[in-house]
Amino acid sequence: MAKASPTLPNHSLPTLLHAHTLSYPSSQNLPLPPTPLNSQFFGLKLSHSSLSSIPSSSSFKGAIFAKVSKGSKPPPFTLKDQDGKTVSLSKFKGKPVVVYFYPADETPGCTKQACAFRDSYEKFKKAGAEVVGISGDDPSSHKAFSKKYKLPFTLLSDEGNKVRKEWGVPGDFFGALPGRETYVIDKSGVVQLVYNNQFQPEKHIDETLKLLKSL
Repeated sequence: MAKASPTLPNHSLPTLLHAHTLSYPSSQNLPLPPTPLNSQFFGLKLSHSSLSSIPSSSSFKGAIFAKVSKGSKPPPFTLKDQDGKTVSLSKFKGKPVVVYFYPADETPGCTKQACAFRDSYEKFKKAGAEVVGISGDDPSSHKAFSKKYKLPFTLLSDEGNKVRKEWGVPGDFFGALPGRETYVIDKSGVVQLVYNNQFQPEKHIDETLKLLKSL
Protein backbone atom coordinates (compact mmCIF):
# COMPACT_ATOMS: atom_id res chain seq x y z
CA MET A 1 0.00 0.00 0.00
CA ALA A 2 1.39 3.41 -0.90
CA LYS A 3 2.36 5.58 2.04
CA ALA A 4 0.49 8.77 2.67
CA SER A 5 2.97 11.60 2.76
CA PRO A 6 1.05 14.87 2.77
CA THR A 7 2.79 18.04 1.76
CA LEU A 8 1.83 21.41 3.07
CA PRO A 9 2.22 24.78 1.38
CA ASN A 10 4.34 27.25 3.34
CA HIS A 11 1.46 29.63 3.91
CA SER A 12 -0.53 26.95 5.77
CA LEU A 13 2.04 26.33 8.51
CA PRO A 14 1.09 29.28 10.76
CA THR A 15 -2.46 28.02 11.04
CA LEU A 16 -1.21 24.60 12.10
CA LEU A 17 0.85 26.11 14.92
CA HIS A 18 -2.23 26.97 16.90
CA ALA A 19 -3.49 24.60 19.58
CA HIS A 20 -6.11 22.12 18.43
CA THR A 21 -9.17 21.27 20.50
CA LEU A 22 -9.56 17.52 20.40
CA SER A 23 -12.92 15.84 20.95
CA TYR A 24 -14.32 12.35 21.31
CA PRO A 25 -17.84 11.00 21.57
CA SER A 26 -19.38 12.12 24.84
CA SER A 27 -20.81 8.65 25.39
CA GLN A 28 -17.36 7.31 26.26
CA ASN A 29 -16.48 7.76 29.89
CA LEU A 30 -12.76 7.99 29.24
CA PRO A 31 -10.17 10.77 29.64
CA LEU A 32 -9.92 13.00 26.60
CA PRO A 33 -6.92 14.88 25.24
CA PRO A 34 -6.85 18.38 26.73
CA THR A 35 -6.55 21.61 24.82
CA PRO A 36 -2.87 22.45 25.25
CA LEU A 37 -2.04 25.61 27.18
CA ASN A 38 1.11 26.27 25.22
CA SER A 39 1.40 26.42 21.46
CA GLN A 40 2.15 22.87 20.29
CA PHE A 41 2.51 21.39 16.84
CA PHE A 42 1.50 17.74 16.74
CA GLY A 43 4.45 15.90 18.32
CA LEU A 44 6.64 18.93 18.95
CA LYS A 45 6.30 21.29 21.90
CA LEU A 46 6.84 24.88 20.87
CA SER A 47 6.53 26.86 24.10
CA HIS A 48 9.40 29.27 24.84
CA SER A 49 10.44 27.19 27.83
CA SER A 50 10.89 24.09 25.69
CA LEU A 51 12.56 25.53 22.62
CA SER A 52 15.97 24.47 23.86
CA SER A 53 14.82 20.85 24.05
CA ILE A 54 13.43 20.59 20.51
CA PRO A 55 15.27 17.73 18.77
CA SER A 56 17.38 18.88 15.85
CA SER A 57 18.01 16.91 12.71
CA SER A 58 21.36 15.87 14.19
CA SER A 59 19.47 13.93 16.88
CA PHE A 60 18.48 11.39 14.28
CA LYS A 61 21.74 11.25 12.33
CA GLY A 62 24.34 8.59 12.85
CA ALA A 63 24.87 5.18 11.32
CA ILE A 64 22.85 4.59 8.18
CA PHE A 65 20.35 1.74 8.42
CA ALA A 66 18.17 0.14 5.76
CA LYS A 67 14.58 1.29 6.02
CA VAL A 68 12.11 -1.37 7.11
CA SER A 69 9.76 -2.00 4.19
CA LYS A 70 6.83 -4.22 3.27
CA GLY A 71 7.91 -7.84 2.89
CA SER A 72 10.95 -7.48 5.15
CA LYS A 73 11.61 -8.63 8.69
CA PRO A 74 12.41 -5.67 10.99
CA PRO A 75 15.44 -5.59 13.29
CA PRO A 76 14.77 -7.12 16.72
CA PHE A 77 14.58 -4.93 19.79
CA THR A 78 14.38 -5.19 23.56
CA LEU A 79 13.05 -2.09 25.35
CA LYS A 80 11.50 -1.17 28.69
CA ASP A 81 7.75 -0.71 28.92
CA GLN A 82 5.76 1.71 31.08
CA ASP A 83 6.24 -0.58 34.09
CA GLY A 84 9.99 -0.83 33.64
CA LYS A 85 9.80 -4.42 32.35
CA THR A 86 11.82 -5.48 29.32
CA VAL A 87 9.84 -6.40 26.22
CA SER A 88 11.29 -7.94 23.06
CA LEU A 89 9.78 -7.93 19.59
CA SER A 90 10.20 -11.71 19.54
CA LYS A 91 7.60 -11.92 22.33
CA PHE A 92 4.88 -11.26 19.76
CA LYS A 93 5.92 -13.91 17.23
CA GLY A 94 2.98 -16.12 16.29
CA LYS A 95 0.45 -13.29 16.28
CA PRO A 96 0.03 -10.04 14.34
CA VAL A 97 1.50 -6.97 16.01
CA VAL A 98 1.00 -3.28 15.29
CA VAL A 99 4.11 -1.26 16.12
CA TYR A 100 3.65 2.48 15.93
CA PHE A 101 6.36 5.08 16.39
CA TYR A 102 5.16 8.48 17.60
CA PRO A 103 6.97 11.74 18.50
CA ALA A 104 6.22 12.24 22.22
CA ASP A 105 3.83 11.65 25.12
CA GLU A 106 1.31 14.35 26.01
CA THR A 107 1.46 16.24 22.71
CA PRO A 108 -1.84 16.85 20.88
CA GLY A 109 -1.37 14.61 17.85
CA CYS A 110 0.21 11.78 19.85
CA THR A 111 -2.50 11.91 22.52
CA LYS A 112 -5.18 11.87 19.85
CA GLN A 113 -3.54 8.87 18.17
CA ALA A 114 -3.09 6.94 21.44
CA CYS A 115 -6.73 7.53 22.43
CA ALA A 116 -7.88 6.39 18.98
CA PHE A 117 -5.92 3.15 19.39
CA ARG A 118 -7.47 2.82 22.86
CA ASP A 119 -11.02 3.34 21.58
CA SER A 120 -10.52 0.68 18.86
CA TYR A 121 -8.53 -1.71 21.05
CA GLU A 122 -11.29 -4.33 21.17
CA LYS A 123 -11.21 -4.46 17.37
CA PHE A 124 -7.47 -5.16 17.46
CA LYS A 125 -8.01 -7.89 20.06
CA LYS A 126 -10.73 -9.42 17.90
CA ALA A 127 -8.22 -9.53 15.04
CA GLY A 128 -5.78 -11.29 17.39
CA ALA A 129 -3.30 -8.42 17.20
CA GLU A 130 -1.17 -6.68 19.80
CA VAL A 131 -0.59 -2.91 19.78
CA VAL A 132 2.77 -1.43 20.79
CA GLY A 133 3.63 2.27 20.85
CA ILE A 134 7.26 3.47 20.79
CA SER A 135 8.73 6.91 21.47
CA GLY A 136 11.87 8.37 23.01
CA ASP A 137 10.14 9.14 26.33
CA ASP A 138 11.35 7.34 29.46
CA PRO A 139 9.28 4.64 31.24
CA SER A 140 7.99 7.02 33.92
CA SER A 141 6.61 9.38 31.25
CA HIS A 142 4.94 6.42 29.52
CA LYS A 143 3.45 5.24 32.81
CA ALA A 144 1.90 8.65 33.54
CA PHE A 145 0.64 8.96 29.94
CA SER A 146 -0.84 5.47 29.98
CA LYS A 147 -2.51 5.96 33.35
CA LYS A 148 -3.94 9.37 32.49
CA TYR A 149 -5.64 8.17 29.31
CA LYS A 150 -6.31 4.58 30.41
CA LEU A 151 -4.29 3.08 27.57
CA PRO A 152 -4.69 -0.72 27.49
CA PHE A 153 -1.63 -1.45 25.37
CA THR A 154 2.15 -1.46 25.75
CA LEU A 155 4.28 1.67 25.43
CA LEU A 156 8.02 1.17 24.97
CA SER A 157 10.84 3.57 25.76
CA ASP A 158 13.34 4.07 22.95
CA GLU A 159 15.63 6.53 24.73
CA GLY A 160 18.27 7.79 22.33
CA ASN A 161 16.03 6.74 19.40
CA LYS A 162 18.19 3.68 18.71
CA VAL A 163 15.34 1.50 17.44
CA ARG A 164 13.82 4.39 15.48
CA LYS A 165 17.15 4.75 13.66
CA GLU A 166 17.56 1.01 13.11
CA TRP A 167 14.10 0.77 11.57
CA GLY A 168 14.76 3.84 9.40
CA VAL A 169 11.72 5.78 10.58
CA PRO A 170 11.83 9.05 8.60
CA GLY A 171 11.52 12.40 10.36
CA ASP A 172 9.51 15.39 9.18
CA PHE A 173 10.56 19.00 8.60
CA PHE A 174 14.15 18.04 7.75
CA GLY A 175 14.39 15.78 10.79
CA ALA A 176 13.25 18.40 13.32
CA LEU A 177 10.08 16.43 14.08
CA PRO A 178 10.30 12.68 14.84
CA GLY A 179 8.24 10.70 12.35
CA ARG A 180 4.85 9.11 12.99
CA GLU A 181 5.00 5.71 11.33
CA THR A 182 3.01 2.51 11.86
CA TYR A 183 3.99 -1.05 10.94
CA VAL A 184 1.76 -4.13 10.78
CA ILE A 185 3.78 -7.32 11.25
CA ASP A 186 2.15 -10.67 10.57
CA LYS A 187 2.41 -13.79 12.75
CA SER A 188 5.52 -14.89 10.84
CA GLY A 189 7.34 -11.65 11.66
CA VAL A 190 7.04 -10.16 8.17
CA VAL A 191 6.01 -6.53 7.65
CA GLN A 192 2.73 -6.28 5.73
CA LEU A 193 2.09 -2.55 6.01
CA VAL A 194 4.14 0.60 6.50
CA TYR A 195 2.00 3.70 6.98
CA ASN A 196 3.29 7.24 7.52
CA ASN A 197 0.99 10.18 8.21
CA GLN A 198 2.13 12.90 10.62
CA PHE A 199 -0.92 15.12 10.28
CA GLN A 200 -3.83 12.66 10.50
CA PRO A 201 -3.01 10.51 13.54
CA GLU A 202 -6.34 8.65 13.52
CA LYS A 203 -5.79 7.41 9.93
CA HIS A 204 -3.17 5.04 11.33
CA ILE A 205 -5.91 3.12 13.13
CA ASP A 206 -8.14 2.94 10.05
CA GLU A 207 -5.34 1.69 7.80
CA THR A 208 -4.04 -0.92 10.24
CA LEU A 209 -7.48 -2.37 10.95
CA LYS A 210 -8.19 -2.55 7.23
CA LEU A 211 -4.98 -4.52 6.68
CA LEU A 212 -5.51 -6.82 9.69
CA LYS A 213 -8.89 -7.89 8.32
CA SER A 214 -7.16 -9.15 5.20
CA LEU A 215 -4.53 -11.25 6.99
